[in-house]
Amino acid sequence: MLRAGALLVLGGAAAPLTGCGLLDRDEQPPTPDPLTPLLDESRRLAEGLRTAAAAHPDLAARLVPLAESHEAHAAELARVIGTATASPTPADPSPADPAPPRDRSATLTALRQAERAGRESATRACAEAPAERAALLGSVAAARATHLEALK
Repeated sequence: MLRAGALLVLGGAAAPLTGCGLLDRDEQPPTPDPLTPLLDESRRLAEGLRTAAAAHPDLAARLVPLAESHEAHAAELARVIGTATASPTPADPSPADPAPPRDRSATLTALRQAERAGRESATRACAEAPAERAALLGSVAAARATHLEALK
């Protein structure tokens, strides 16, 4: 009995128990992938462009291809992250994402602001990303910069 107690005190039997998970009850939830905000943003930008195209049919020829670009990026981001495939279904509406203005000029201004913010977040993500993700994020940032030109 004393020998068994001594072994426990010296750690002979305790070391294997700590490694098997019996004593490790403080499991942390998995951290979200750093690209998740960019994925969500791509979905929101696509939805905003589609909503604006529906509200202003005269702009649809300009806006729909931009929305499709964001949807393609969202699909690729979802694949890289390993989440469910990005679908063209609208993302949850955010209080920060109001309906597009009725005025055509105001709509384009709001879309440019959203694309500018999106370009900045994609550029930051690209600068912070590991090499295997940098090309994708550079493509996203470049596309968003191009979208700004298309929305002039």
